[in-house]
Amino acid sequence: MRRSLMIALPLCLMAGATALYAQTPDAPPPIPGTADVARITAGTYAPDAAHTLVGWRVSHFGFNDYFGQFGNVTGTLTLDPVNPQSAAVDLTIPIASLSSASAGLNTHMLGGDFFDATAHPTARFVSTSVIVEGATATISGNLTIRGVTQPVVLAARFVGAGTNPYSRKETVGFHATTTIQRSAFGMGYGIPLVSDAVDLTISVAFEKQ
Repeated sequence: MRRSLMIALPLCLMAGATALYAQTPDAPPPIPGTADVARITAGTYAPDAAHTLVGWRVSHFGFNDYFGQFGNVTGTLTLDPVNPQSAAVDLTIPIASLSSASAGLNTHMLGGDFFDATAHPTARFVSTSVIVEGATATISGNLTIRGVTQPVVLAARFVGAGTNPYSRKETVGFHATTTIQRSAFGMGYGIPLVSDAVDLTISVAFEKQ
């Protein structure tokens, strides 16, 4: 009797688990965006401001890297899959959206030692040429910060395209990186204790208009 019970108990547990598994909801839907360039359609796109970030990173005293970000990016991207080299991007970054782990640092960086956000409330990048190679692109353009314009080259990578299930808009996403010298834009405060070189990482989702 004891042996029969020991055999029956695991079988009952397995049967219960199988029944529970059968009652679970269907598998979640596939991810809307996939790395398929054939999904990209021609037109004018604008950043999904809630899901677009510009990250910055500097070396702090040579001990470690310190980083933060900007958000609420606006602008346009024009695309034509038949002629990808004709792509053009124009992005505006509100300086007041700057954030880091330190409220005091945020206030300092918005002041005259760094961005002087009252006098120069936005930064802007406007492309001058786009060279596409498969899923990557070299985007040359002009970056304006604090009223100073300097040439910048972005290394961009296509991430995915598809339809956003919430906005119902066609969406394309890209990552891009570059390094700038902040002193070239009139922000020499703290060099070399805080590095002159600033690594920028852009993650942007563009929605078709």
